[in-house]
Amino acid sequence: MGLRFLSLASGSSGNCYYLGNKEYGILIDAGIGVRTIKKALKDKDIPFESIVALFITHDHADHIKSAGVLGEKYYIPVYSTEEIHVGMNKNYSMTEKIYQSKRLITKNEAVELRDFRITPFEVPHDGTDNVGYFIQYNGQNFVFATDLGHIPTDVAMYLSQANYLVLEANYDTEMLKNGRYSPFLKQRVASNNGHMSNHDTADFLATVYDEKLKYVFLCHLSQDNNHPELAYKTIEYRLNQNNIKVGKDLQLTVLKRTTPSELYEF
Repeated sequence: MGLRFLSLASGSSGNCYYLGNKEYGILIDAGIGVRTIKKALKDKDIPFESIVALFITHDHADHIKSAGVLGEKYYIPVYSTEEIHVGMNKNYSMTEKIYQSKRLITKNEAVELRDFRITPFEVPHDGTDNVGYFIQYNGQNFVFATDLGHIPTDVAMYLSQANYLVLEANYDTEMLKNGRYSPFLKQRVASNNGHMSNHDTADFLATVYDEKLKYVFLCHLSQDNNHPELAYKTIEYRLNQNNIKVGKDLQLTVLKRTTPSELYEF
């Protein structure tokens, strides 16, 4: 069976992604309401009951809002590290705490879930603990790295194996510099444990690209410090400098902040 991918929301106000096949699937993060999740899935003819697991990247509010409800009221197992689980249950935004649905994972150790082999890996960000996910399915590699301040060598090892890559392009450097954020917040965003700029992401992709990379989905764009067209053009231009042609050598898509993407089938 083919792989199916849907971004339900991708932005600082909420993040949630679906990855599955025609029989079942998983969610990565749950930073939007349960009703919104159900509607987005229903609109794409994906039964809510087919969700077999939820994997959490870190404990910031925009990634965990509905995790407790999905786990405790809908009996969907919630996978993350011990540190992330502790942070989630302390977070004000997650009103339903996780107990029975808690499932523990360890960085760099794969979890087998039906046809999926899911390996969490550490990423540099300022949550209590932070992971990306390297997901293997029928010979294809799908990688999520949604919030990270930079890409160290061990993270690059996972990302460079991707056929399909969901990677942050959070801010434009000039927009952040000249924007309304406080100096403290600007420094946090731009730090090595903050977020990736368009240029950061562009340079990484231009450096590691090879022909096995088919799709890049740009995620977690800032509402205040980025524009979809700017993110796209910055990365397209940098890839072109290395003679990598968007639309020919790989597909590049900017995921919407607050509304679902199309359903991609691979």
